[in-house]
Amino acid sequence: MKIISNLILLGSICMFPLISYAQFTKGLSYRTETCVNFSGGEHTPFWLTANKQGLSSIEKNNGYLRAGVFRELESDKRFSYAFGADLAVAYNFTSTFVVQQLYADLKYRCLEVSIGSKERHSEFNNPLLSSGGLTFSGNARPIPQVRIGIPEYTFVPGTKGWLAFKGHIAYGMFTDDGWQKDFVIPGGKHTEHVLYHSKDLYVKIGNREKFPLILEGGLEMAAQFGGNAFRGNEKIDMPNGIKDFFKVFIPSGGNSDTPMGEQTNIYGNHLGSWNFSLTWYAPKDWTIRPYYEHYFEDHSQMFGEYGWKDCLVGVEITFPKNPIVSSFVYEYISTKDQTGPVYWDHTPEIPEQVSGADNYYNHGIYTGWQHWGMGIGNPLVMSPIYNNDGEIVFKSNRLQGHHFGIMGTPCVDLQYRVLLSITRNWGTYGVPFYEIKKNGNALVELIYTPHQLKGWDFTGSLGIDRGAMLGKSAGGMLTIRKTGWIR
Repeated sequence: MKIISNLILLGSICMFPLISYAQFTKGLSYRTETCVNFSGGEHTPFWLTANKQGLSSIEKNNGYLRAGVFRELESDKRFSYAFGADLAVAYNFTSTFVVQQLYADLKYRCLEVSIGSKERHSEFNNPLLSSGGLTFSGNARPIPQVRIGIPEYTFVPGTKGWLAFKGHIAYGMFTDDGWQKDFVIPGGKHTEHVLYHSKDLYVKIGNREKFPLILEGGLEMAAQFGGNAFRGNEKIDMPNGIKDFFKVFIPSGGNSDTPMGEQTNIYGNHLGSWNFSLTWYAPKDWTIRPYYEHYFEDHSQMFGEYGWKDCLVGVEITFPKNPIVSSFVYEYISTKDQTGPVYWDHTPEIPEQVSGADNYYNHGIYTGWQHWGMGIGNPLVMSPIYNNDGEIVFKSNRLQGHHFGIMGTPCVDLQYRVLLSITRNWGTYGVPFYEIKKNGNALVELIYTPHQLKGWDFTGSLGIDRGAMLGKSAGGMLTIRKTGWIR
């Protein structure tokens, strides 16, 4: 943890001269925003809270004031820098003061270094219409990190524009220690000082100027490691030395200073997904893009040993010249199989290995793939923050469902967005539901951007929940935003 903290602090200090200078140059923008939410029922409706980068609350009748200053990278320059400071004061949230974003970026040619806490979305999903990626979705608060990579596709020399790649490596730390202590029941499992790791590599094959079909595919992985875990009176110290950073980069077993399960298996909580898409650029500028994500938590699903039954399959269609429906998304999600219900770790007496019951998003030592109670992966797997018993665990990670998203701009100043999700939930293999729980969540949203008021937009949203997972809820949200440039 000290290594990550020092890197982030050092990076921020090094950036201060650039940031101070940038305040007196062009390219500095601002954003101010206020949001109020009124709801009836047990919770704020699902789609008024999900995929909002964690700046939301499941508690009824909440709101926030937000302000930020930003400088964007200049894509036409060989060397460029960017930064952002984005703060909020909230009511009825998990915390009253929120440092939503605080980061500094440096770019040289195609290489970029990012230090701090920055909002990011899934690489493969429409952030406005999709239910969210299986590994990353934009559902939880940003995780402070040191991130280095090639964020935009870069052509491979000699391929004449037919082959490109991008990727990143990051290390960071989770910041929800205090929230976990406040939320968990006495003696319940919680963690502190947990470290973060992620990496991905994507390849793009195709040249739109020569042929209107583009194939993209790649692998993204993430891990939780280090820190301390508490269960009752037991404290588990997980190592976080330099060698452990390499052990999560190339997943491998822990040393003698880790629990036995981390020695015989893999050190830390690892997960990820294989992601693929095929984009067809049709005549008259419309596109159709089917995509596929396969989620895994260990080698049994990472490769083809047990078959790829769990997935998110979607299609995105854009009609740029159709103002009524400009974009449409449909997704089918299934996390029900999880390599089957049986797990058996081989022993000398019974050497067979059965790697089932993967228990997605949960972990034996860590509090699962969540941050501040919100799931980092797909939000249709209900986040631990909804638990009424003070346990930080995903209580229903086996589900199947359908998701629809539509948006359009019927008038010059008016845009709409509609989301609808329907799921069937089985609980977990360890604690299944007595009966299948059905759930439905809907959102209708209007965004008014008057051309007479430059930089202003007004968003009105209506959310409705029905079903056994979250119960009946209905509510509305009003957001007023002002953006502009600081000259």
